[in-house]
Amino acid sequence: MIMQKKADRPASIPALIHMLRARHHCGLGLSALVLTLLFIGLLAGANFEAVPRVYVAGQVAETDIIADRDILIEDVQATKARRKQVQLLQPPVYDLSLEPFTAFQNRIVEILRSLNNGIDYHAGHDGPVHRLVEELTPAVADEILPELAQPEAQTYLLKVLLPQIRDHMSEGLVGDIRSARVERSGVIVRNLDTSTEMLRPDVANLPDVQSYLAEISAQIRQVATLNPQSRRAINILLSATMPSSLTLNRESTQKRSNAVMSMVEPVYYQIQKGEIVLRKGERVSREQQIKLQTLYKSASDPMRWDIAAGAFLCSLVLSIGFFVAPSGKPGTPLRCKDMLLISLLLLLFSIGAKAVYVLGMRNDSLMFLNTLAVGYPVAGAVGLVAMVFAARRYCTMALLLSFFTMLMFQAPFSLFLLHFLGGMLATWLVTNAQSRQDVVWSIVPLTIGQSIIWFGATLLAHSAPGVMPMQLLAVLVNSVLSLILLFAVSPVLEISFGYSTRFRLMELMSLEQPLMQELMVTVPGTYHHSLVVANMVEAGAKAIGANSLLCKVAALYHDVGKLSYPEYFIENQFGGPNKHDKLAPSMSALILLSHVKKGTELAERYKLGQDIADIISQHHGTRLIRYFYQKALNQGEKPRESDFSYLGPRPQTKEAAILMLADSVEASSRTLSDPTPARIKTHIDTIIKGIFSEGQLDESELTFKDLHFLSENFQRILTGIFHQRIAYPDARIDAAKAEGKTNSKNGNGTAAASAHGATVLTPSGQGKTCGEKSCAEKLGNDKSVSGATRPDASATDKTGAEQLPSEKSAGAPANMPADMPHDMPADMPTAEQSSAIKSLPGGMASAKPGAVSAVVLHPEGKGQA
Repeated sequence: MIMQKKADRPASIPALIHMLRARHHCGLGLSALVLTLLFIGLLAGANFEAVPRVYVAGQVAETDIIADRDILIEDVQATKARRKQVQLLQPPVYDLSLEPFTAFQNRIVEILRSLNNGIDYHAGHDGPVHRLVEELTPAVADEILPELAQPEAQTYLLKVLLPQIRDHMSEGLVGDIRSARVERSGVIVRNLDTSTEMLRPDVANLPDVQSYLAEISAQIRQVATLNPQSRRAINILLSATMPSSLTLNRESTQKRSNAVMSMVEPVYYQIQKGEIVLRKGERVSREQQIKLQTLYKSASDPMRWDIAAGAFLCSLVLSIGFFVAPSGKPGTPLRCKDMLLISLLLLLFSIGAKAVYVLGMRNDSLMFLNTLAVGYPVAGAVGLVAMVFAARRYCTMALLLSFFTMLMFQAPFSLFLLHFLGGMLATWLVTNAQSRQDVVWSIVPLTIGQSIIWFGATLLAHSAPGVMPMQLLAVLVNSVLSLILLFAVSPVLEISFGYSTRFRLMELMSLEQPLMQELMVTVPGTYHHSLVVANMVEAGAKAIGANSLLCKVAALYHDVGKLSYPEYFIENQFGGPNKHDKLAPSMSALILLSHVKKGTELAERYKLGQDIADIISQHHGTRLIRYFYQKALNQGEKPRESDFSYLGPRPQTKEAAILMLADSVEASSRTLSDPTPARIKTHIDTIIKGIFSEGQLDESELTFKDLHFLSENFQRILTGIFHQRIAYPDARIDAAKAEGKTNSKNGNGTAAASAHGATVLTPSGQGKTCGEKSCAEKLGNDKSVSGATRPDASATDKTGAEQLPSEKSAGAPANMPADMPHDMPADMPTAEQSSAIKSLPGGMASAKPGAVSAVVLHPEGKGQA
């Protein structure tokens, strides 16, 4: 069992680049592609639009001004209002500290100590009592200070009120509750002693100094040990000296407000593409002036660098599809002319799209511009590429063309979908066309398909119903232009770049081609072999998704090199003498090896195309002509394998590999003595495994799954070719015998020889030549020859006679080795054939080689020719 070789996948990006450089020999083509993508990116970002005139508020517009793109404009007033609202919702920051209480407590103690020491506060000395007198009026001071000097008042003040005040201030005591209640979202209390913050959302429950003094006054009135004068003195003292423990931190509050406001997104209103910003004769408002200024700013930039950079980078990523298959392996090698063609098509269609867009903008109609975008014939360009490249590459080309067209027309994503899907439909129609007439009639399904795609894209874009009739007409124009593009440019590709387009390949299949005529007349055996191989490769290519048309045409011409020395190839010898018997093995191998080189030269002379010439040079790879190599060994020589091996190269594409397999399978299948379906299958698997084990398929893209499908299709074709037929019953055999006896008694044997030179054996053993008419009459009466003797009745000639083994099979003799290619000399007749020839009566064995002869069974059992 042959195991499938693992694909060598690159482990890193540098390894991938190295593998691509080794695989693809693009030369300057790769540089041309990169420069083309860069230029197209700059073209997409270039601004060729007319700059709109800017009107100031109060002026009258002279023309209509229409927005050429979607633009977002900041509403400054709405943004300020939203930020102001957010600022109001930001809670203020209050600092909580007990330092004010400590200072308040020390001052009360100092005042009471001074009073106890009998300080004369009228003397005007500086001290706590004097400062209190300054804060109070002298009359009030004379009233309360004596009362504060009383022991009962001082005891209650120091022992009861100060601890109680401390507890309240530690929870937070604001100076003016009115300033705090302005903030509806609460306040943030930041404790400076513990470095913690707490949000107090309910400002109404936040105590202030005035309300707390009222509570203390009510509490003092309940104390019985104090007289009314002492109570009043304590209230006046606390009102003049009690501070607040919560202070507003304005700096921190402002900083937090600014941070929150900076996080508020600006308020924008959108101007949609095609929207009329200002009508002719309308007086410009302030809002319209802002819109016009924004349009002017965006339109005055000569280059949109963001669009240019984005287009270039995205196109580079998409272009990887030209080089790498989805499996990660490098694809079919790209030549320099391939890259130049890709670059040229991308450049021309991108410039064309930009030119159509600029011209459409002169009309000042967005509907007309969208119609031009729909009618741009991207499908024709993609179909043109599909005539040259395989599926993966024309899909990549469709992506790039649709992407650039969308950028040039500044259209939404729906236009990309329209052109890409339309291009895929065009490629399907082109690749399935068998003639130019099929391509012409493909305009009908192309128009219908693109109409359906356009309708879906229109629904996605939410287009107005009024634009649908005009755009539907543009779809029809798109299909017509695409068809014209296919027919107009395909000859240019064939002549300028030397490509074999589908049109050219279909022309090469014609039997009227000069090289095909020469192949049919000069080497009919090779021509028949090529026909069978063409059927095999076409079925196999369709099964694995390869280019079946290229495979078929290449199969028809793959052995044209045998025209130089046709008699040295077994299928063209027709049982004649083998010229290789008189040649040395090395000379025989040299003649066989030359047919590949001669075939390539004929392909170039008759302008078959580079693709077919490459397949001709690769269809034998570097295989060894084992028959003559072994013959040289048997003769005692010491041959080198390189002298008996084809120059190659090995198959580089799926198509070349399929042809190699089919060519070897068909040629070697001629050696099967009993070609039953089981033997055919075993034989095909053996040949394919042998070629695979030799490494001939290593450079192609065939997978093990592909080989399985090829084997199945080859078996189906060969089984149909080697089909068996039943023997038909002969109802007139008795009449034929009676007529034969009559002719025998008359002594004149059988009728004269025909135009084909048929010889009839008489009972006496002498051969007589019969004429065409008499021989036909003779053979027409003997159904045993045309029916019972030959399984394939349809293969008989006009006389109904059975051909000799050398004529019936223009292939290898039955004793040919199974692994031997068909490009080998004719071997000697088999033992059975030799004995049959020797047993013939006199004169038969010396018949001229290649003469068409017939064998007639005599009624008495003797053979007649």
